[in-house]
Amino acid sequence: MANEDDKNGNGQLILDSRTKTKKPSMYKVIMLNDDYTPMEFVVHVLQKFFGRSADEATQIMLNVHQRGVGVCGVYSFEIAESKAQKTIDYARKNDHPLQLQLEKE
Repeated sequence: MANEDDKNGNGQLILDSRTKTKKPSMYKVIMLNDDYTPMEFVVHVLQKFFGRSADEATQIMLNVHQRGVGVCGVYSFEIAESKAQKTIDYARKNDHPLQLQLEKE
């Protein structure tokens, strides 16, 4: 029960409005380079699963090829995990050893 100190002059309970919800942590989906997955396939999955344009996908693919890694996108954990798993499953069905990992931002 509220005591008299918790009420305003109208007898209504005063609520503390300072409570804030915390933003969810974001995760990078990172693609790792391998010597077997064709560049065209990498561009294809970046467009199919990460919504990248042809130019964006090509740039990410080149980063993967030249630097060993490329960021596919940044999402909440559940979305990042889902996109990574769908991409890996699709790559396996097409006989490619493509690897992705998640990294907290």
